[in-house]
Amino acid sequence: MEASQGDRIIIRGRTVGSHDRHGEILEVKGENGAPPYFVRFDDGHETMLYPGGDFAVERKTGS
Repeated sequence: MEASQGDRIIIRGRTVGSHDRHGEILEVKGENGAPPYFVRFDDGHETMLYPGGDFAVERKTGS
């Protein structure tokens, strides 16, 4: 998996009743876009994240 600063992430809810979580990658700590990623979720929570199979990246668009 590769990502860049500013990309949006989605972590899919894996159980009945759980919701998807959305956030922004603030910093890529690995080499060449590899994890871990420092992420701020839309609810304001920030964490270092090693993505699993329930993780998707939405690339930021250039201006």
